[in-house]
Amino acid sequence: MVFDWQYAIGLLWSRDFWRATLTVVELSIVSWAISVVMGFGVALARQSPNGLLRRTAATYIWFFRSLPLLVLLIFVYNFPQAFPATGPFLSQPFIAGLIALVLSETAYIAEIHRGALMAIGKGQYEAGHVLGLSKLGQQRLIVIPQALRVALPALGNEYISIVKLTSLVSVISLAEILLVGQRYYTQNFKVMETMLAVAFYYVLVVTLFDTLLKKLESHLDFSKRKAALSDTVRPDAICLNERRHEGKSDVPEIHLERGGKHFGGMEVFRDLDLSIPTGQVVSIIGPSGSGKTTLIRCLNGLETLDKGLVSLKGVPVLAGSGERSAILPHKSKQQLLEVGMVFQSFNLFPHKTVLENVTLGPIYHNRAPQAQVETSARAILGQVGMLAHENKYPHQLSGGQQQRVAIARALAMEPSILLFDEPTSALDPETVGEVLRIIADLARSGRTMVIVTHEMKFALEVSDRIIFMEKGRIQFDGTPDVMRDRLRHGDRLAEFVRL
Repeated sequence: MVFDWQYAIGLLWSRDFWRATLTVVELSIVSWAISVVMGFGVALARQSPNGLLRRTAATYIWFFRSLPLLVLLIFVYNFPQAFPATGPFLSQPFIAGLIALVLSETAYIAEIHRGALMAIGKGQYEAGHVLGLSKLGQQRLIVIPQALRVALPALGNEYISIVKLTSLVSVISLAEILLVGQRYYTQNFKVMETMLAVAFYYVLVVTLFDTLLKKLESHLDFSKRKAALSDTVRPDAICLNERRHEGKSDVPEIHLERGGKHFGGMEVFRDLDLSIPTGQVVSIIGPSGSGKTTLIRCLNGLETLDKGLVSLKGVPVLAGSGERSAILPHKSKQQLLEVGMVFQSFNLFPHKTVLENVTLGPIYHNRAPQAQVETSARAILGQVGMLAHENKYPHQLSGGQQQRVAIARALAMEPSILLFDEPTSALDPETVGEVLRIIADLARSGRTMVIVTHEMKFALEVSDRIIFMEKGRIQFDGTPDVMRDRLRHGDRLAEFVRL
């Protein structure tokens, strides 16, 4: 039999094929979009701390990934036999096919989303927590934009799979591309010519949407974006070394009472008391594993105390896991916004520019109109020497520049106390100095600050008080002058400082 090229080419103008192609496009796009949304919900449930929710999501994924789509299609389409009330709805091949595809693809896409969520570092969630974002706010502003970028290549591939899977919907008589092709070649027996046309229409749909998805992927890839230096004129701003506190209060800015924390069977600290007066700069030093980082993380809720109470200006805001409900006021989470945090590893949001990183918190909490927030943010960026870089993304900055932006982000929330977790340990020696100068300026401004650091000379120069911790205990608590005198005694503190 001679291949009929004229007939095959003529099928490219077939109205039946083009209507079927439109059906495939509609079915694949709608099922993919619904599955992407539902799959994200299932992925979140799969990672939920709630055991029942986690097991339910895992069971859903296991079941629908195990069930062949063809079986599911037939089951859904014939479901009205068991429940006649669903007949008017499920007897429509398009609706039945859509439901079957969504049920099946949600399970696969949930695992794609779960992988993307696992790629988002813990520090991103912690940065959102410190800025006072709710869990929904963290997902909307921080997690989803980053996870979508990670997942998009796999999601695009899954869309292509859905386009091809629509051919199975022909078993329930949906007039899609393959079914139209079957009708044609059963009439004239020109199988090869008809299948060539079928292949053309599938390739056309896949190519078109693959191109669009790649453009979307490129648009969302913030790592490829370029930004020139800003020509914004530095606005007038309050200098960092201008004092914020006119006088001292008898009530401590922050106070930890009988704090206790352990991880599993390892005790980090127990019955620990710490009081920081308003305007005081406290440096916490000590060997690795002494509990100093865990201590300041417990002061802002990044770690949950097992026992104890944290108060801000005399108001309880955090309590041990067994004491929380009986002690804390309703607005304790809002009061925690008074505690700013600068992380060791910066934890900037990579999908947002420098200016967007600094303005995210104040805009989220409606501190002021956006234009006013941006003006204030530019003032702070000017103070830390980063105004010219306001349009850049974090990956375009050096480590020292990223840490200065992280400091600006914390300052933008106007906290009453600033916590620094080893702010220079992730920096190379050349950039340590520039960050320490910023922190020193802040220390001279009268701000209340707690700094976990290994920079002994820096701690002695800027601190009002130095705390030495070891094995979860405060071994020394005094002024720099007292510490210098103590170093002459040759005890454990002197030994540590000389290491």
